[in-house]
Amino acid sequence: GLRGGNKMVVGKGTASFGKRHNKSHTMCRRCGKRSYHIQKSTCSACAYPSAHMRKYNWGTKAQRRRTTGTGRCRYIKTLPRKFKNGFREGTTATAQKKK
Repeated sequence: GLRGGNKMVVGKGTASFGKRHNKSHTMCRRCGKRSYHIQKSTCSACAYPSAHMRKYNWGTKAQRRRTTGTGRCRYIKTLPRKFKNGFREGTTATAQKKK
């Protein structure tokens, strides 16, 4: 640390890092990041347990990382095909003529 007279002053640097062993944040159930504040019971990354996901326009890159298309899109990827067929359901395909 720095010396003020004969008194040691402990700063935020190397001497202080050994004392840091308490976790204020743990894993979030929704976003999977280590951002869930234990005492507040809220996630600083996705705002869980709030119904709406945390999103700000000043964080453009953060929006890009978690927007539609970054996952599997299990429902969305079948939509163009279903749209082409008029969202028909409960029918069977007609038999093709053999040549």
